[in-house]
Amino acid sequence: MRTLTIFLLLGALCAVSVKADTINLGIAGSYAVLAGSTVANTGSTVITGNLGLSPGSSVTGFPPGIVNGTTNIGNAAAIQAQTDLTTAYNAAAGLTPTGTLTGQNLGGLTLTPGVYFFASSAQLTGPLTLNAQGDPNALFDFQIGSALTTASGSDVDVINGGKDANVFWQVGSSATLGTTTEFAGNILALTSITLNTGASIGCGSALARNGAVTMDTNVVSINSGCESRPGSTNPVPEPGALAMFGSGLIGIAGLIRRKVGQMPGIKTRRD
Repeated sequence: MRTLTIFLLLGALCAVSVKADTINLGIAGSYAVLAGSTVANTGSTVITGNLGLSPGSSVTGFPPGIVNGTTNIGNAAAIQAQTDLTTAYNAAAGLTPTGTLTGQNLGGLTLTPGVYFFASSAQLTGPLTLNAQGDPNALFDFQIGSALTTASGSDVDVINGGKDANVFWQVGSSATLGTTTEFAGNILALTSITLNTGASIGCGSALARNGAVTMDTNVVSINSGCESRPGSTNPVPEPGALAMFGSGLIGIAGLIRRKVGQMPGIKTRRD
């Protein structure tokens, strides 16, 4: 009976420890481009995934742009996508930061999975490497207080088993990708998103809650190079839960050792 109690306690502790924060795009996860006011395109943009607009009604530049997916303008599907985007945006903004990068340029950095906080704007000049450390579910969440801006020719690389689809950029105002930027992940912007000439999101999305998405000869794809797509949850263990789990295991190990030592015919060696 005592042994059963110990294992029940261990199971309960593990259940608490694996509690995780999540970001779920819901229906918005099927959209490569989603805007609130307008969608405007110049040139031979290619979108792989749905294109949506709500509550606005103006989508221009398709053709010559191509949408390899469904276009939803002001209908129930677009409204639901915006609702789910708002939920995901709030979830991304609500995670507990694991690091603060306010005032630092992301260019040249190599980051491991976590939640990175910028009190105001964020800039990327050059390469940013996101090292998933072999975890296919590794999540990177960037909480940006105001604008996100990338310089021309910048790029984001996810390495060591990670998925671009598990990268989220929660932007408090607007995002601008410079010319020929090779971006990765899902931009969740409160206002607008601008992709300058030749910028691409090879695996991810441009999702604007209230403003416009403006494009010029871009590639935005939710599928290219993606092993999976948000819409499933992506865990980030709480630091407090991990600490509780570790200390709890130590305590339980000691308890098990004492209980075993009290069993008839069993002796434990003390170092």
